[in-house]
Amino acid sequence: MTESYIRLKGYNPYHDQVQGKANEPITVAALLDEARRTLKASLKTVTMGEIYDRLENNAPRVAIIGGSSDHPAHVTDGETRLRFAAAVWAEGGVPFSFGIPVLCDGTAQSTLGMSYSLASRNLISDMVVNQMEAHSYHSAIVLAGCDKSPFGVLNGLANLDATRLAREDFPLHATFVPAHVLRGGAIPAPLRKELEKLAGAARAKGHESLARDLEETLGYILQCSSNQAFQGILRRAVQLHLLSKADHKRIEKELAIHTCDSKGGICAFYGTGNSSRMVISALGLVHPSVELLTEPPTQEQARAATKGLIACLGKPDFSVSNILSRNIDNAIRVHSSTGGSTNLMKHLVASMLYAGYRFDLWDYQRIRNSHPIPDLFDYSLTEGRDIFALAEQCCEGKIRGVETLYSALVENGVPMTLAAPTVTGALWKDRLANKKGLDPSGVTTNPIILAKPRRAISGVEVLRGNFFESAILKISGFSDQQVREFDEKVFYVLYYENEDEANAGLTDAHLINALRHQKSLSKEALLAMMVANREEGDPTEAQANLMNRTSLFNMMIDRGLFKVAVVISGQGPEAFGMPEMFTPMHHINTNSQLRRIAILLSDGRFSGVTYGAAIGHITPEAIKGGHILFLRTGDLLRLQLGVKRVELLDPQRMRSGKLETYNRSLDRERYVLGAQRMQRMEKRREKISPTNRLEAVTDASQGVVPERIARSATRKHASRVSTYRIRNTRRQGGPERQVA
Repeated sequence: MTESYIRLKGYNPYHDQVQGKANEPITVAALLDEARRTLKASLKTVTMGEIYDRLENNAPRVAIIGGSSDHPAHVTDGETRLRFAAAVWAEGGVPFSFGIPVLCDGTAQSTLGMSYSLASRNLISDMVVNQMEAHSYHSAIVLAGCDKSPFGVLNGLANLDATRLAREDFPLHATFVPAHVLRGGAIPAPLRKELEKLAGAARAKGHESLARDLEETLGYILQCSSNQAFQGILRRAVQLHLLSKADHKRIEKELAIHTCDSKGGICAFYGTGNSSRMVISALGLVHPSVELLTEPPTQEQARAATKGLIACLGKPDFSVSNILSRNIDNAIRVHSSTGGSTNLMKHLVASMLYAGYRFDLWDYQRIRNSHPIPDLFDYSLTEGRDIFALAEQCCEGKIRGVETLYSALVENGVPMTLAAPTVTGALWKDRLANKKGLDPSGVTTNPIILAKPRRAISGVEVLRGNFFESAILKISGFSDQQVREFDEKVFYVLYYENEDEANAGLTDAHLINALRHQKSLSKEALLAMMVANREEGDPTEAQANLMNRTSLFNMMIDRGLFKVAVVISGQGPEAFGMPEMFTPMHHINTNSQLRRIAILLSDGRFSGVTYGAAIGHITPEAIKGGHILFLRTGDLLRLQLGVKRVELLDPQRMRSGKLETYNRSLDRERYVLGAQRMQRMEKRREKISPTNRLEAVTDASQGVVPERIARSATRKHASRVSTYRIRNTRRQGGPERQVA
């Protein structure tokens, strides 16, 4: 009896060349043998001749792309790839498997490793293209984890698909299988009691702020991000002699070993990992059977996702780059409505550039602003509404994940492109025709996806300023109270040249007292700030003028009228790999005194789990001569959310109590300061291996992609109206790279 399998039309290098048919059958046989032994599946023994025949006759060659097992999201990849290998063979294809190294942002956080994180995305893209082309694979099943790897793989596949379509080759198809969600940990009861006792001791000693911060952090599920919060609080407790260093390390150990579930998965907070899951699903690249799981996929789920992929083969409309480009508007609206990670701003821009389309931050913003996007995502790490709970709701059939979000957005009047293709082989409108489990109201207890918005706005805003071209602020992570307290307010700049300095400064238990004695804070400047920041009920200018400088400062701190802009520069892509400023922002958020007065600005980026007044991705970056390089402690900034601007105020006029926008040449006035800082940045970047420095890349507004990728992005996206340009990579207006 002749075996039945799929025969694809078109060029087949395995038909014309013999060495591949000699080398590859043993890899396929080994993969299927391992699947049969490990899964105890009813797979018949596959002969080398059968594998040869499928290669000879152009059966679908499917690469199963996994990650590295030193990342929690990939610890179960071994069994999952076997399930998909069995499914591919059963569906008439030829399964192959290869892995890529995947960097964990949690592991790298606040270490030099974070400077390698964003670079890893571009390196993954290169590796994927290399392997797919070298072994002539038709399609891919991507076992997607978190951090940079999902978009690293997507970018490579989209670029390769565009290349193959341009040379009239077989279109490239892919389906993504996100890792299941990791269940959050729990603090052991004895340790919880000890920490509650520590909070009581802090309160008894008059450290109310520390006590509140500790009690608040005890309300979170235990994740690597909450470990970071505890670290900053416990360091302050040590400085205040409430805790010994030895007890700090003991508590740190207890928290760490109770954090991660042994089955691994993507952390339950809505960070970059789960934002990537949501957005890649919104791009139509994830089969609903595997979108949101609490366990690794079953054989039945693997078979369903594989069937969907096979149904797309040979159809150019369902190739990776076409699915991506047709769904980009949808993905941006889903990302906005869920308040996803700011990292996705770069990744979505980058994905379109890799797919060959002219696209940048302003295109993202144009799509986002073309129609109001409501906040439909009521996620919480303290009230039982984390992403693990969302996955449970989906697994129980109460809702359908991204399909439910699509439906809710449509019901709220948001224009969604329902005629766009998806990796199931169907259009969105066909997928949404089945109403079972589609309505958000299917979840009656603690719903996360909402039918009615909790806020009228969500997502990420693009800001401009008189000392930078673009920056981004995650409005969804910015509470309504913070908007009221920070909008149209004046902030005192506290400048740090790098993250290490900032972390040391922000965990200093005596930081507020140090600010009190800053020489740059004249009484006139304090009065001007108070007048600009005062609300009804606050002291008048005349009343404040009667106070001495120290009393005025104390009053402003107590009433939240003294505002601080923590500026961390030298963190951009070229300077230091664009690491996340999660840790310094977390130190602000877990310090109730700082949280009500401080914003953070940086040319670095932020973790997906970051919330609060975090302004990042500032362009041009400091090492490119961006004027964030020339700010210094004592400057004043005004945040204007209504017009989406951050303005540097005139330092000279400030000294006499006048708050006016700075309009001279900052780089000329502070050339020497900039030159000195540039020297230190150049020295610091030598800590990063030359192999992984982000050089010859576009800036954050253009996705931080290799310039060769940006130059080859010549296609015009269907909804695009703006013009595209590659910025001159030479510095404008700043010190030259080599400083004497």
